[in-house]
Amino acid sequence: MVYGKVLEETYLKWIQYREECRQMIQDEPFPQGLFCNRTFDRYACWPDGTPGALINVSCPSYLPWFDKVSHGVVLRQCGLNGRWVLIEDGQVWRDMSQCEDEPDVTSYELWFKQLMVSFKTLYTVGYTLSLCTLISALIILLGIRKLHCTRNYIHANLFVSFILRAVSVIVKDTMLERHWGREIMRQTDLGEMLSHQAAIGCRLAQVLMQYCVLANHYWFFGEAIYLYSVLIASVFIDHNKYLPYICLGWGTPLLFVIPWMLAKLLKENNECWAVNENMNYWWIIRFPILFASLINFMIFMKIVKVILSKLRASNQNGYPDYKFRLAKATLTLIPLFGIHEVIFIFATDEQTTDTLRYIKVFFTLFLNSFQGFLVAVLYCYSNKEVKTELRNKLRNWRMDVETMCCRQ
Repeated sequence: MVYGKVLEETYLKWIQYREECRQMIQDEPFPQGLFCNRTFDRYACWPDGTPGALINVSCPSYLPWFDKVSHGVVLRQCGLNGRWVLIEDGQVWRDMSQCEDEPDVTSYELWFKQLMVSFKTLYTVGYTLSLCTLISALIILLGIRKLHCTRNYIHANLFVSFILRAVSVIVKDTMLERHWGREIMRQTDLGEMLSHQAAIGCRLAQVLMQYCVLANHYWFFGEAIYLYSVLIASVFIDHNKYLPYICLGWGTPLLFVIPWMLAKLLKENNECWAVNENMNYWWIIRFPILFASLINFMIFMKIVKVILSKLRASNQNGYPDYKFRLAKATLTLIPLFGIHEVIFIFATDEQTTDTLRYIKVFFTLFLNSFQGFLVAVLYCYSNKEVKTELRNKLRNWRMDVETMCCRQ
């Protein structure tokens, strides 16, 4: 998306450069005698050339790296016959070596591109794995009647939020690939690609992804509140109190996504809304995530303290077993509450640069993409109640098969 933003800005500057050149071609008086015609060759703006002279103009100002080559020039040769000198393939000879980007910068950009491709592969694998395990876990929780309770309903909604988050990320990447990955054959292709109409699809995908990410965090919040009410507040939760969790998990994100969408539409209606020029608008999305993560962290610390006291009271087998049980309980709570968000809570995008930024991106993408898989394993496949019901289902199925075989 950074390259998409650069492409859009470069194209707009190119249009301005072209219009200024056309204005010069119309307004400047023509010289007397033989000369090479002024022209715009879609790269640089050329004045009239004296026959036999080497004509030079400054590097085009629309180049993204213009600051580095502002003192350079691009060259053309005006022939003695008053025509621009051609090369073997019939194209006009032009030397623009002084306006090219530096090789070391190009190699860095290649490395950066490869790194981003690796990151994309990492989180695509993570989200795909999470998607498969979450769908099967959701089928198990909803398909076995004895597992139906408020706690598992909240788990199921958390699974759904993870599924929607994974799908929205994959759809967003597909739309961005479709929007920015098309082949440019003509100038009109570039204009169409950068038009607002062409960006509608990827903008909608971006809005959907932001909603799903917020919903995912607020279902974490709902899990934390439920666990707190049961373990610490000792409040009995029945089915009639399930609606507030629905409003919290699916309704709260709308309070932030809609203002963010309006801010983007009215103030930063550029490309696919994936680049944040004014970080104040991005805080509309960032603040509720950080708020929920901080509250979750405080609840997490409170629950760990309760678990610690209960394990101490029931510890009869020695310190090693007690330490293991505490570690297991803590590990179970971390993916439930999304505590990993707090790790980089103060390392914002504006403050992280170079290596630290890449480290943050790696861990954020890795944890977010594989978190759904970890949650499905811990709260479904590793759950004793779920495993007991699955064994009962399997045993009943075998008995039914054996009964049918005996009858035959």
